[in-house]
Amino acid sequence: MSYEKVERAKELTIGINQTMKAIESNLVQEVFIAEDADKRLTNKIALLCKEKGVPVIYVDSMRRLGKACGIDVGAAAAAIKKSG
Repeated sequence: MSYEKVERAKELTIGINQTMKAIESNLVQEVFIAEDADKRLTNKIALLCKEKGVPVIYVDSMRRLGKACGIDVGAAAAAIKKSG
């Protein structure tokens, strides 16, 4: 279900840095984090989401998350941006 939600999203941020910036700017409605990504990187995102009250959904694979985002490489994190 989670991958399909990413595939259907109108606007995404992909990757650790872009997702962090978007969360800090209050631009995201939910964040997806790959379980097989480096925890030192994803823990920062998870903590920031908790502070900002942004829901986090964990998915099992960086490769599948990247594919759902429409890229040919794995993605440690992605976020669906708020519409409007």
